Amino acid sequence: MANIEPITGRYVHVEVQGTSYRVYFEENGKGIPLVCQHTASAEGLQWRHLLNDEEVTSRYRVISVDLPYHGKSLPPETVEWWKSEYKLTKSFFMDFHVAFSRALELDRPVFMGCSIGGDIALDLAFAHPDSFRAVVAFGSAELTPGFDLVWWDHPRVGPHVKFADPFGAASPYAPEKCQREVGWVLGKSSPQVFRGDSYYYSVEHDLTGKLDQIDTSRVGVYILAGEYDFAATPEMGRETAGKIRGAKYTEMKRMGHFCMAEDYDGFRKYLMPVLREIAGT
Repeated sequence: MANIEPITGRYVHVEVQGTSYRVYFEENGKGIPLVCQHTASAEGLQWRHLLNDEEVTSRYRVISVDLPYHGKSLPPETVEWWKSEYKLTKSFFMDFHVAFSRALELDRPVFMGCSIGGDIALDLAFAHPDSFRAVVAFGSAELTPGFDLVWWDHPRVGPHVKFADPFGAASPYAPEKCQREVGWVLGKSSPQVFRGDSYYYSVEHDLTGKLDQIDTSRVGVYILAGEYDFAATPEMGRETAGKIRGAKYTEMKRMGHFCMAEDYDGFRKYLMPVLREIAGT
C-alpha cells in the first residue's frame, strides 16, 4: 500500500484590509486549534514534522498556513501588486491572522510561530489577547533589529544566499539534511519576499515599553530561544519574557533559529511540555 500522510491541504479565501486573498493551509489532527506561522521567506511546509506527530495531533488540530505572497498563497488577483514594493507590515500581519482564524471558525486557537512568526505571536498577545488562548514564540524578542537589508532583494544576490542562511542561523548539531531542507524552502521564494518580511521583523515589530501591558491572565505567553540563535539570542528571549508578568521562558539547548525544521526530534522535547500545559494535561 502507498504511504499516504494524513495531512490535508486546502484553500480558504480571507479578506484582509479590504482585499481578498486565496490562502493555502494544511492541517491534521483534532482538538484545540493550533495555528503555525512559518519564518521569513518560507511557507507552512516548515511545520511538516509537527503535522505528522501523532502525539500532538491526538490533542490538537494543527494548522500550518502559507502567508499571502508565500508558498502556495499567491499575491491577490484584485490588485496590481507588482506596481509596489512588497513590505510585510505589523497591521496586515495581525489582521491576517485574526481574519484567518475567523474564516476557519477557530475558537481561540493557540498561535505558534518562529522568527517573524515568533514576533507576531508577541504582537498578537499584546493587541489581540482575547482572540488566542496562548501564544508560543520561537526566534523572537521585544525588538529584533538588523535584518532589513537592501541586498536581500538585489539582482546580484541569488537564491543561493537564502539557501545558505540556515547554515549560519541553525545549530551546529542540526542534521545536515535538515539544514539543507530549510535552505531549500527559503531559497525558492520570490526575491523581494525575504526583504519585505525582514522589514516587519526588524522595523515594524517593536514592543519596547509595552511588554508589561501583556495580560497573561487573558492569553498565555511562552517564549523559547535556541542556544545558537543569533537573530534572537537566549539573552534576548529571557529579557523579553522577564518583562511580561506570567510569561514562561525556556532556553532550548543545542537548537538554533529554525528550530521546528532543523532538528524536530530535539525541538519536540521542548515543545511537548508547553503543549501539554496549554491542554491542561
